[in-house]
Amino acid sequence: MKSCGLAALFASLTLAAHSQDGNAGIQEATTQVRSYFESGTNLMYAIGAILGLIGAVKVYSKWNAGDQDTSKVAAAWFGSCIFLVVVATIIKSFFGI
Repeated sequence: MKSCGLAALFASLTLAAHSQDGNAGIQEATTQVRSYFESGTNLMYAIGAILGLIGAVKVYSKWNAGDQDTSKVAAAWFGSCIFLVVVATIIKSFFGI
């Protein structure tokens, strides 16, 4: 029975030591993840710009070809670009960066 009590004591001491290291690890992970947000939002802006250029070329070619669904394609591409910019802005404001 004494060995069971010693094992429980040792386990609780080990758990307490790991929880302190765990808190430091969580803080370090939070700091690292927050450092990526600026790069991530800039990447989303760049992707939005590239999609906007590709969409503009696609809409222009459809317009010159006389396709009837030009406005639908233009709205879809414009909407996707706006979505990326809005998501990047919301993420930036949500996490306070």
